[in-house]
Amino acid sequence: ISFFGKECMNSYKDQVVWQKAIDLTIEIYSLTNLFPKEEMYGLVSQIRRSAVSIPSNIAEGQARKYHQQFSHFLSIAQGSLAELETQIIIAMKLGYIAGEQKDLFDMMHSIGKMITRLKQNLTQEEKKILDTRETIDQ
Repeated sequence: ISFFGKECMNSYKDQVVWQKAIDLTIEIYSLTNLFPKEEMYGLVSQIRRSAVSIPSNIAEGQARKYHQQFSHFLSIAQGSLAELETQIIIAMKLGYIAGEQKDLFDMMHSIGKMITRLKQNLTQEEKKILDTRETIDQ
């Protein structure tokens, strides 16, 4: 994938947003280890699936051939991030997580902003490609 004529990352592993999402997932696994055992197949499972879905969809999208496909998978990652935030709030209200978890929410907010910027860059690049094709066709 290229942005504005410059070749960018070839691998999802090069994406800072993917790296941050992996860090978030590891943090979530550590946090949910403290939940009651009866939640292992309930809320713990849902929270972990949502967390894993974020870097997984970034990776799958990066592996796709077209910007539009990548953008679609980034939208799914954003949805998983919203699910995760909701599930963390529920866990806090149930008393499974102590404290405000400001760092965790800051991390989620930062990842959300990074995904949004990446989607915007993809949209701009796609528009630039279409404009170039129109110029060539004329």
